Amino acid sequence: MALAIPFPNIDPVLIQLGPLAIRWYALAYIVGLVVGWRYLRTIVQRPGWQATPEDIDDLLLWATLGIVLGGRIGYVLFYQFEYYVSRPLEALAVWHGGMSFHGGLIGVITAMILFARSRKLPILDILDGVAIVGPIGLGLGRLANFINGELWGRPTDLPFAMVFPRAGPEPRHPSQLYEAFLEGLVLFLIVDWLGRRARTPESRGLIGGTFMAGYAFFRFMVEFAREPDAQLGYLAGGLTMGQILCLPMFAVGIVAILYSRRRIAQAARA
Repeated sequence: MALAIPFPNIDPVLIQLGPLAIRWYALAYIVGLVVGWRYLRTIVQRPGWQATPEDIDDLLLWATLGIVLGGRIGYVLFYQFEYYVSRPLEALAVWHGGMSFHGGLIGVITAMILFARSRKLPILDILDGVAIVGPIGLGLGRLANFINGELWGRPTDLPFAMVFPRAGPEPRHPSQLYEAFLEGLVLFLIVDWLGRRARTPESRGLIGGTFMAGYAFFRFMVEFAREPDAQLGYLAGGLTMGQILCLPMFAVGIVAILYSRRRIAQAARA
């Protein structure tokens, strides 16, 4: 067997208080939402943003519902549809795990559109703001996946491979860490840099489009090192479900970027 780094066997439960268990995965969601909320309050105080910090306070509940409901519904539809059709009540058991990023993305976008309309705010302003802080939660979530020893990578003989306790004896890519770095840290640095530039009405949508295209690209590439979901395996063209879902996301992101850049160019010529 190839050399491998021992997996740091961290208890998925951070604190156990009688029947109440606080898990790292749940903590990642909570910290991601709270840190994102606080940072977004500072972002909208920069010139060119229409929302107020008070709007962002109210946005937190909408975002939470969008992420949780969308993520769960997406997982049921995209990854375990046949299972939950025969056990519909199990779809409500979110404490058993099972969330989809792409479902959560659809859920949070829907929630943001409804929120922006209810406050008569520019929809793209809200979506851009959420896109800046989104990688914070993504990075923390992938670290929690690593701690849980789930969503592991494909077998490899690279020197930094790991043997995951529930994945058999083969050394594997620590693909959760790849995603935490790319979808979390790198993507955050890119969209945060865009968010610090002078903002105009014409530039709305550029940050959101960059987030969508950037995430889709990073996720698509990391999927080549990540073990596909056991119940789905490889799909059309040898792609995974994650890669297939990234294709329309990447296309939408590129369209948003091109649309924003065209508006910026038109404004510069006027």
